Amino acid sequence: MFKIVGSNGQQYGPVTAEEIRRWIAENRVSGQTVALAEGASEWKPLAAFPEFASELKSAPPPVVPPPAFASRASNKIPAGVCGILLGSLGIHKFILGYTGAGLILLLVTVLSCGLGAAVTHLIGLIEGIIYLCKSDEEFVRVYVDNRREWF
Repeated sequence: MFKIVGSNGQQYGPVTAEEIRRWIAENRVSGQTVALAEGASEWKPLAAFPEFASELKSAPPPVVPPPAFASRASNKIPAGVCGILLGSLGIHKFILGYTGAGLILLLVTVLSCGLGAAVTHLIGLIEGIIYLCKSDEEFVRVYVDNRREWF
């Protein structure tokens, strides 16, 4: 019987060696997964246990998915460019899904017959530069997860 620590940091077990072999075949654990044998006092990677050596050698390397934030930050560049070029129309806000904020910028520009466009364009310019200067992780955290609409 073994206890293992999953990639999420949680401890699982006790589980049998057969169960761990099945998890290796399913790519749920790898040679770097830390385990504790029953009666032992030291945690060590599964690759250090001779009973799993043959399964670990035949198992394909685990597939590492691309970071989730990469696809969630796909609107960063279009929003930044539109903020810089078309900030007074609020298009960058619509791209990010902030309909209310986009309507505010658009209506201020249109209803003031273009006089408010100087202010709204400055807001769009600043926001566009801010969007483009942030890393993908920070952009997702601030504008996608936390839904921060202004600056």
